[in-house]
Amino acid sequence: MIRRNGQHLRDSYHTISFSYHVGHSTVAGIVADVAKAIWDSLVEDYMPVPTTEDWRDIASELHHRWNFPNCFGSIDGKHVVIQAPNNSGSLFYNYKGTFSIVLLAVVDAKYSFRIIDVGSYGKTSDGGTLANSPFGNDEAFPLRRDLMRPFPGTTVPSRHRVFNDRLSRPRLTVENAFGILTAQCPANAEACVKATCVLHNFLRRTTGTVQYPLTPAADGEASALQNVSRVGSNNAAQEAMHVRETLADYFCAEVAVPWQPLFRYKIRHQESTMDSQDG
Repeated sequence: MIRRNGQHLRDSYHTISFSYHVGHSTVAGIVADVAKAIWDSLVEDYMPVPTTEDWRDIASELHHRWNFPNCFGSIDGKHVVIQAPNNSGSLFYNYKGTFSIVLLAVVDAKYSFRIIDVGSYGKTSDGGTLANSPFGNDEAFPLRRDLMRPFPGTTVPSRHRVFNDRLSRPRLTVENAFGILTAQCPANAEACVKATCVLHNFLRRTTGTVQYPLTPAADGEASALQNVSRVGSNNAAQEAMHVRETLADYFCAEVAVPWQPLFRYKIRHQESTMDSQDG
């Protein structure tokens, strides 16, 4: 059963079972059937497989709203905390000491889920999930020509900081989508997670309201969605590094957004301050 705010959903099953005078296992079966029915009824309209034209529209909207070109979505993974299935051993046990399945998602500019992969074991890293998913085939979100990562380090050149800042903008879409997801819906694990994601899209397209993520769970609190770990090296190909450098030059040239000069001034000021302190 999925946990929310530190309590098992099983408590709700017992409450429903008592209120309607039906068995606990009956309630669990009904929840699973309803979740599957929600997914089957809504997925074709609210989470269809994107077409070529859909990808073009996604890229155009991300460029317009978040100032990043040739971007077809923001990808991230989350652990969905569950009660350990019977006889599963450590398969679902994750690095945070809880049991979970992994939700891997690609999100568009309007915080809607466009592709999801649900059900990998909690002990699997985001890279392992990506490698085993239908839309990935590599290690731990590495730098690739079709998958950008920030320049590493805290003391990087100003043009690299500009790139990192611009890259962080579309990344907010997937982080906020997960936040909205946990804020508006509850979450029999795979079926409920899939139903929750497609309901998220349904609500965003039909209610006409803007919802923002709630404050993250405090330390020690069992959040319904937890960050996935990153393991292994990130030995990127030269072609991927070239793509990232080209984008950094692009962002620092004629396509600078209105607020970027101020951002670069702050960077230069911080760098000159650090240099004077070092001297």
